[in-house]
This record gives sequence, structure tokens and C-alpha cells, in this order.
Amino acid sequence: MKLKAIRPMLWTNDLKETIEFYKNIIGFEIAAYNENWAWCSLYKDEVNPMFSVPNQNSYFNGYTKFTGSFYLLCEEIDDAWEELKAQVSIVYPIADFENGMREFAILDNNGYMLQFGKY
Repeated sequence: MKLKAIRPMLWTNDLKETIEFYKNIIGFEIAAYNENWAWCSLYKDEVNPMFSVPNQNSYFNGYTKFTGSFYLLCEEIDDAWEELKAQVSIVYPIADFENGMREFAILDNNGYMLQFGKY
């Protein structure tokens, strides 16, 4: 089996707010959007998440549930930090870690943790 990529499908209570956060704050573009399905696909460079308002068949109680974080590798980590820090909820500020990573973490509008890092 050969895998090529992972494209998370994340649930949101407010699809339009999520699209605006990812577009206006992080710089994503809309790859596809279907208002009837309450679904979109976004992209920025090689990162391509999807978001959806859960339907009646989804196990969702209105709160985001994800036991982890989304780690985005970033070339200009200090520029990303300067660009984002005043616009987002910060989980932890930019720092150098023992494993050689320079990184920081924020929360998106849904409460998902996004970590940005560079070796």
C-alpha cells in the first residue's frame, strides 16, 4: 500500500467563520466549497485540510474533539510567528526545543491546536 498524503476532515459548528479564519489569518485559499453539503476544502502550499458541519450521521455533540494537534512544517518560522502572534490565541510562544525544532502553537477558531515548526 502506498500512501500519498493525509487530508484531515475537521468538524466545525460555523463553516463560514472557519473559512474566514484560515483565509484571513493564515492565508489559505478555497480549493472547493459546497454550501449545500456544508463542506469546504482549503489549501496553502502543500497543506490541504477539509472542514464540514457534521450531519445527522456524525458523532458530534457540538464541541471539537481531537486528542492531538496539527503540526505544520514551516520554512520561515520567525516570520510566521510575527505575522500570527497578535491575531490568534497562543498556546505557547516561539521557542527552541531540545529536539532541534523551533516552534510555536496557536488555537484556531474551533479550538484545534496548530503547531508551526522548523528544524
